[in-house]
Amino acid sequence: MSSKETAADGVFAPFAAVLVRKGTANRKKNGMWLGMEFLQKVKRKIEEGALEEFAREARWVWGYIRRYRSIVAVHILLGVLGILMGLGTSVASKYLIDAVTGYKTGTIATAAAVMAGMMLGNILMKSMASRIGAAVNIRVQNEIQAEVFARILATDWESLDRYRSGDLLNRLTSDVGAVSSGVNSFIPSLISSGVQFVGALAIMLYFDPTMAVIALLGIPVSAGCSRILLGKMRRYNREMKAISSDTMSFYEDSLANLTSVKAFDITDIFYEKMTALQQKYRDEYLTYNRFSVRTTAFMSLVGMLVSAGCFGWGVYRLWTGAISYGSMTMFLQLSSTLSSAFSALIGLVSSAVSISTSAGRIMDVVQLPAEELEHTRDFRREEQLTISMRGVGFAYQNGEEVLRDVDFTAGSGDLVALTGPSGEGKTTMLRMLLGLVRPQKGEAALFCGEERYPLSAATRSAFGYVPQGNSMFTGTIRENLRMTRPEATDGELEHVLRIVCAWDFVKELPGGLDYTVGGRGKGLSEGQAQRLAVARALLCGAPILLLDEATSALDEGTEEQMLQNLMESGLVRTCILVTHRPGTLRFCTRQYRVQEGRVWEETREAV
Repeated sequence: MSSKETAADGVFAPFAAVLVRKGTANRKKNGMWLGMEFLQKVKRKIEEGALEEFAREARWVWGYIRRYRSIVAVHILLGVLGILMGLGTSVASKYLIDAVTGYKTGTIATAAAVMAGMMLGNILMKSMASRIGAAVNIRVQNEIQAEVFARILATDWESLDRYRSGDLLNRLTSDVGAVSSGVNSFIPSLISSGVQFVGALAIMLYFDPTMAVIALLGIPVSAGCSRILLGKMRRYNREMKAISSDTMSFYEDSLANLTSVKAFDITDIFYEKMTALQQKYRDEYLTYNRFSVRTTAFMSLVGMLVSAGCFGWGVYRLWTGAISYGSMTMFLQLSSTLSSAFSALIGLVSSAVSISTSAGRIMDVVQLPAEELEHTRDFRREEQLTISMRGVGFAYQNGEEVLRDVDFTAGSGDLVALTGPSGEGKTTMLRMLLGLVRPQKGEAALFCGEERYPLSAATRSAFGYVPQGNSMFTGTIRENLRMTRPEATDGELEHVLRIVCAWDFVKELPGGLDYTVGGRGKGLSEGQAQRLAVARALLCGAPILLLDEATSALDEGTEEQMLQNLMESGLVRTCILVTHRPGTLRFCTRQYRVQEGRVWEETREAV
C-alpha cells in the first residue's frame, strides 16, 4: 500500500466511521434495504399461494367470459370503433384549424365534415356499446346469480351451515354483480383503453416523437404507484366485503326478530351494535381512502408535470414555427387522451382486484361439496317404510359430539314422540332423518320392504317436515300451501286444511285462501301459522311426517284432534314429533328419550 493511500485513509477514517455508524442505525431507511424488504414480502406472498389464488380466480371468471365471447366481441368492436373515431376527431381538428388559420387552404369543408362525422360516429358507437353493455350485464348477472343460487341450494347442509344468511346474500348480490360486470366490461375496457393508448402514442410519434417521449415520462412513476396500491386494494376489498356481510347479517337478524327486540325493550342495544358496525366500516374505509388519496394526488402531480412539459414543448415548437396551431391543438388533445388511456389501464388493476376478490368469495361457496344422491327413487307412494338407526354416532364439524350409540326404530302406523331437555340432539335426529347430516358411526337407513337405503338427500322424498318456529313465506295462503305441490286443486287444499283443523279460520279470513301472509307468518297467530305449515307438509304426499315442536302453540284439544286426523287421514303412515308436553305422549305409540347424546325407548310405565 502506498504512502499516499495510507495518508488518505487516515484523513477520511473519521468520516468513514461516522458514515458506517449512521448507515447501521438507519439501514431500514436505505433504498436498497426497502427494495429487499419489498421483494421478500412479495416472495412470502407468492409462497403463501397469493399468486396461485389470483390465477385460480381469474380462470374461474375467464370461464364465464368464454361462455359469452360472441357478445363480448361485439362489445369490444363497438368500443374500438368509438376509440378510433375519437382519435380521428383529434387529427381532423388539426387540419380544420390549419385551414382556418391559413396554414393550409382549401380543406375547411372537408376537414369540418370529417370531424363532424367522426364526432357523431363516436357518440353513436358509445351509445350502442352502452346499450348493449347494459343488456348483456343484466343477462350475465341473472344467469350467474341463478347458477350460484342453484349451487347453494344443492350444497351439503352442514358445509353451508357455517355461513350466515346475510353473508350468503351479500355474495349472491354484491359479489355476483361485481363478477358479472367484470365478465361484460373488463376485457372490452382493457382492449379499448389499450387501442386508445397505442393509437394516441402512434399519432404523436408520427407528428412529433419528442412530444411522445415527454408524454410517456409519467408512466414508470404511475406503474410503480399502482404496484404499491395493488396489495392494499386486495386487502381492502376483502375486509370491506367481510364487514359488509356482517352488516347485512346483522340487519337481517334484527328485522327478523324485531318483535323480540321491541318486547325486551333492547332497541338501544341493537342501535348501538349498528353504529359500531358503521364505525368499523368507516374506519376501514377512511384508512384506505387516506392512502388512496395520497397516492392519487402524487400520480396527479406527476401527470400535471408531464402535461406541463407537453404544453411547454408545444408552445416552444409553435413559437419557433416548427408546428402549426392545428398541430398544437392536436398534441394537447392527444396528450390528454394518452394520459386518460393510461389512467384507465391503471384503473383496471383495481377492477381486476375487485373482480377476483368477489370471484374468490363466490368460489368459496359454490365449490363446497354437494349433497350425495345415490339413487333417485320416489318414496312418496310407498306404504311400508321403516326407519332404523343402529349404533349411530354424530358430531358436527366443530367437534361437538351430539349423538352416540343411538338405536331407534319407527315403522308404518307409529306415532313416535321424541322427548328430552332442549339442546340434547332431538333436532339433530330429525336432520339425520332428512339426510341433512350423516352419521360418522353406525348406520341410519330407510327400509322399503327388503330394500335398504342409507338416509341421505336421496331418501328425503319419504319425509314431510315442519321445523320449529314460524316457517310461512310472504304470499297468499294458497301460494304457501302449493309450494310443496304446485298442481294441487282448491279442493285438495281444503281437504288438508280440514285435517289440520285450519279450514274454519282460513275461510273466515279476508279472501280466504287468497289472504296475504307477511314474512314469517305476519298477520296470523302462532297456532294458525303452525297448522298451515303442517298442511303444507301434508300436501307434499310424503308418507313420514316430522314435526319439530310444530304443535307447541296449539291448545291440547286442537293438538289431539289434529294428531288423530293425521294418523287417520291415509296421507301419513308414520309421524315423528318432538314435544315437551306430557299430555301429548298418551296419543303416541312409542316414546324415545333424548338426553346427553343418548337415545333410549321409554316404556309406558316409565312415562
